[in-house]
Amino acid sequence: MSLLATPFVDTTTDTVLHVVALVVLLGSVGAIAFGFWKVHELPVSKARKKQHHQMGLISALTWIGFIWHWVWVVAVILAFVDGEKALRKIRDIWRESSEPVNETEITTNTVSEKEENHA
Repeated sequence: MSLLATPFVDTTTDTVLHVVALVVLLGSVGAIAFGFWKVHELPVSKARKKQHHQMGLISALTWIGFIWHWVWVVAVILAFVDGEKALRKIRDIWRESSEPVNETEITTNTVSEKEENHA
């Protein structure tokens, strides 16, 4: 056998190796496609699990996400973030920042301001 000869050419071993390579290739492509599908359907499964009120919206955004990927990110955010709790938290933060200062601080400030004006 020379160094330039290709081993297993036109033999049964050659055919078996080609079949094994084809099975590995198809299995790899199938596994990648299945994994991509499972990751892509993550928002829908999470929304079903939480019995989300916006199930139809999340499902539609997931399908649109195949074309525009940023839409899929919106679907993930909607599925994982509880909108009602988030709005309540934002409302509470807003109310805390708009509440007046304690009355004792207001009277202390006005008394000290009057004293400064008279001096």
